[in-house]
Amino acid sequence: MKVVLQNLTKTFPSRNKKSNEEVVAVSDFSFTIPDGQLIGLLGPSGCGKSTTLYMISGLQKPTSGRIFFGDDDVTELSTENRGIGLVFQNYALYPHMTVKQNILFPLQNLRGADRLSKDEMLDRAQNAARLVQIEELMERKPSELSGGQQQRVAIARALVKMPRVLLLDEPLSNLDARLRLQTREEIRRIQKETRITTVFVTHDQEEAMSISDMIVVMRAGIVQQTGKPQDVYDNPANLFVAKFLGTPPINVFSGRVQGGRLFIGEDAVLDVPDVPDQAVTVGIRPEGFVLDPQGPLRCHPTNVEVMGRDVSIVSTHPAAASPVIRSIINADLRVDISQELVRYALKPHKVFIFSKDTEARIPFEVK
Repeated sequence: MKVVLQNLTKTFPSRNKKSNEEVVAVSDFSFTIPDGQLIGLLGPSGCGKSTTLYMISGLQKPTSGRIFFGDDDVTELSTENRGIGLVFQNYALYPHMTVKQNILFPLQNLRGADRLSKDEMLDRAQNAARLVQIEELMERKPSELSGGQQQRVAIARALVKMPRVLLLDEPLSNLDARLRLQTREEIRRIQKETRITTVFVTHDQEEAMSISDMIVVMRAGIVQQTGKPQDVYDNPANLFVAKFLGTPPINVFSGRVQGGRLFIGEDAVLDVPDVPDQAVTVGIRPEGFVLDPQGPLRCHPTNVEVMGRDVSIVSTHPAAASPVIRSIINADLRVDISQELVRYALKPHKVFIFSKDTEARIPFEVK
């Protein structure tokens, strides 16, 4: 099911009694979610991603704009008539019901032509349980389940109605790191098997990038960039997107372009002949550093963090925006941190230049 969001805006009254200024949670959001794809809505707390999800679900009504499921305008439709499955962050399972009863509950509330026989409901519940691999848990209560198992029950309950659109609101945030990894892989497997159009809300960029067909990066209610996860990572539209995506995060420096050369501090690190002279902000991905005794960027090493396959060199630079710089290199290379300086050459495609004023990315041709 294709989902089209047309100029969605959602405002709330100000909590400040002295001010009549409204709070804009989502501003003029337009996006088309292709049929059968998993889309990640990504951004920090308060960016409007959950509000967008609730407008798609019908739990909140847009202040302006339209929502289409296929060719159907569902903007005014109630939640129960939209054909959506919704999974909340806290699972929202009924504690007095068994797993089977929780999964059956949405089917038992169907009325009219949609009403199913008891056998049909049991078949659907069993199929949903099989899909999320909880068949052996059907007679247990939620209190007898782990967090990951409860999450699977919530997903099965959402899927049992055979929804046109599946909506997941921060579904993994209550799980520990290992279980988050396992569960997100399960969500991706289930989505691929069912081919249900899915919207996945998260503040965790690693989650969004690992399972989404496309991501939408939001900030303060405004869409910053959309695209395939790797494309957005490789070509951030602005400094916010560059900083939000990536683990470890991008290294940010104050710099300047002078005479067709990019300077970080006193170091001329790259030729950028097509960029006018100006003060800029420079972002360098951790994997963009190359150890080179003759390299132009000089940093002061403080520590080496061994990560197995890779090594992270922790260093400092007077022009860096943060106290430390992290550069990832091959673990086969050796670094003597007792030396005063470590020198780097830079991979041009891992270096980004941003306007000091607008924070928009300034393109340059890689020579």
